[in-house]
Amino acid sequence: MRVDGWLLAVCASRTFMTSMFMTYAATLPVLRGEWGMSATAAGSISTGFQAGYAVSLVYFSSLADRVGARRVFLGSAWLSTVAAFAFAFFARSYLSGLALYTLVALSQGGTYTTAIMLFADRYPPERRGGAVGWLIASSSAGYALSLVVSGVAVAWGGYPLAFVVSAGGPVVGVVIAWLALRTTPNVVHPRREDARFGTAVLKNGPAMRLIAGYTFHSWELLGMWAWTPAFVAAAFAVSGSGSLRAVELASYVSAAFHLMGLVASSSMGRLSDGLGRRVVLVALAATSAACSLAFGWLIGLPLALVFAVGALYAFTALGDSPVLSTALTETVGASHLGAALALRSFLGFGAGAVAPIVFGRVLDLTNAPGPFPSAWGWAFVTLGLGGLAAAYCAWGLRPDRVKALRAKASPM
Repeated sequence: MRVDGWLLAVCASRTFMTSMFMTYAATLPVLRGEWGMSATAAGSISTGFQAGYAVSLVYFSSLADRVGARRVFLGSAWLSTVAAFAFAFFARSYLSGLALYTLVALSQGGTYTTAIMLFADRYPPERRGGAVGWLIASSSAGYALSLVVSGVAVAWGGYPLAFVVSAGGPVVGVVIAWLALRTTPNVVHPRREDARFGTAVLKNGPAMRLIAGYTFHSWELLGMWAWTPAFVAAAFAVSGSGSLRAVELASYVSAAFHLMGLVASSSMGRLSDGLGRRVVLVALAATSAACSLAFGWLIGLPLALVFAVGALYAFTALGDSPVLSTALTETVGASHLGAALALRSFLGFGAGAVAPIVFGRVLDLTNAPGPFPSAWGWAFVTLGLGGLAAAYCAWGLRPDRVKALRAKASPM
């Protein structure tokens, strides 16, 4: 699709808004020692973040149906800047980190689903997959930026410097958002009196299957994001790198994985515009599940193999996200899209909140205490179960129905 200046600006804003998302994961091996955390406790902070983000997405998505997506996007962006600096300056222990990282998540939800709603208003179905793909790709760019900045900063000044530098991203993001959206209409879609949430969403078979698929997708993806930097750091440590150097190198490699996700997001949404949503979803979910089932067992094998499988893992685990989002805009009417996204967010990020702590618990059960576990296979298997379920949900979609809905849909 042709990429216009408005799309680039909104996506650039999203990139900087998400520059806090991977700071904790990037510094996790250091924080486990500094804050005296077990793997279960460390996973609980990621769980708090995902739970807070789920609540945030539900609230802001529902609010956008009533007051407009543009207004909610900008309000959430401003709140994000305040929360980011609160975390940067005051998170210095397990409890303060848990509370303040959750606060960051609670402020951020209004810059994601509302952007999907803005895109649904602006772009017709035949271009929407590509547009949403760029949005998801911009988030991946933000995650990569977060990892790179954190990796450099933790080597120079420890985790406090990494937190502070990462917090500058939302400031840039909110300025770009305000400039991009200052002339964008704030649209509120009226609801028909006979149109209710139960009919529009809960009794909508394709929509509920897409929401279920997104839930399992989130379990796999968010668990993988939370723990992959620590896994890669452990792989470097096994190969002989010092602990701090292993953390720094793992941040760079994990950033490269997120760049693979960026490529996937920007290409898979557009590919599904032509091939259909179902075929792309099935292929990506099945491949991602296979990577989850294999990845953790690679510890101790050549680093080149770890990087190659990790790159494929990152590509496929995120590649279905824009396809799932676009398909949902085509199966639910504009007046209930925010509510549908709210339900999807609650279930998806709720599952994503549980996955890191389950992963961490499995690590504790299969390893001796320490910042660099050596047995990772069974923990990653727990994520692979979600990937298999996501593939099953995608397989059950009726391709003729989804294509027909896309063909008949008009710009919302």
